[in-house]
Amino acid sequence: MSIRVLVADDQTIIRTGLRIMLNAQPGIEVVGEAADGQEAVRLARELRPDVCLFDIRMPALDGLEATRLIAGPGVADPLAVVVITTFDLDEYIYGALRAGARGFLLKDTGPDLLAQAVRSASDGEALIAPSVTVRLLQAFADLPAGRPVAQPVSPVTAREEQVLVAVARGLTNTEIADALHISLSTVKTHLASLMAKLNARNRVEIAMWAYETRRILPGT
Repeated sequence: MSIRVLVADDQTIIRTGLRIMLNAQPGIEVVGEAADGQEAVRLARELRPDVCLFDIRMPALDGLEATRLIAGPGVADPLAVVVITTFDLDEYIYGALRAGARGFLLKDTGPDLLAQAVRSASDGEALIAPSVTVRLLQAFADLPAGRPVAQPVSPVTAREEQVLVAVARGLTNTEIADALHISLSTVKTHLASLMAKLNARNRVEIAMWAYETRRILPGT
């Protein structure tokens, strides 16, 4: 089964380029295109694609609000969204992840990384452009020490702590399983437990919590 993708960008040439790159990848198929945020939300709800690829700056409704409407807090059956933009701005990165996006890429991303982000989002994992990751994680490490951080609804176990740190370091489920010598299904069970305890919607928010609570720092 192909991964079904919805592409939303207000520039026809960008949409066309993304469609060509994605359709050229094995197992990926673009099933819809939108020129503004409102159309993107409508098509997302109608087509229920496996992954939505949204630009940030779109007319009618920007990509962040469109993401929030189909993947944000309170959405009963959230869709996977990867945000792609020309603008490497912190407020866009944070806004996209807080809105529920599973990935953040820049438009100069090559076809291989683009396809990898789509596949990761479809698998419930997350991918952030490497050029963004270091600064993003550094920002979490530099948060004021007195900033209040949400507490888990029940204690995090020692094994869950290990999985938590591995997620924050960017490891995939398979890499975590190999590193901790546990099965892939066990990794998924721990991730589900962490999301429930931390009220996190995806592994990006798990990683964000790890940095907010100083469980991991860049370079450690």
